[in-house]
Amino acid sequence: QVQVVESGGGLVQPGGSLRLSCAASGSIFNIYTMGWYRQAPGKQRELVARITSGSGTTYADSVKGRFTISRDNAKNTVYLQMNNLKPEDTAVYYCYTDITAIRYWGQGTQVTVSS
Repeated sequence: QVQVVESGGGLVQPGGSLRLSCAASGSIFNIYTMGWYRQAPGKQRELVARITSGSGTTYADSVKGRFTISRDNAKNTVYLQMNNLKPEDTAVYYCYTDITAIRYWGQGTQVTVSS
């Protein structure tokens, strides 16, 4: 059994910052890629950022320069620092972690950017 739990979402004004965290626990042997997707109402889920076990990173063009993904392998945790948030960043953010050949998802955390 593997559990993936996100935290850190909320309401923030445009230009503000939030930090999302995601911790994996349970029967974990090797975690490969960890990352974040988001889904806004009426839109498809899209990749926001991901980080490999070797700390290689990939970002969506829409968040480059504003978001930073990082991970703490000792804690099986991935973080998403979101700066200069825009209303179009409003979405449910889902964390995932790839353990061997299986992808595990968190339950999602709401991020709302509004004045």
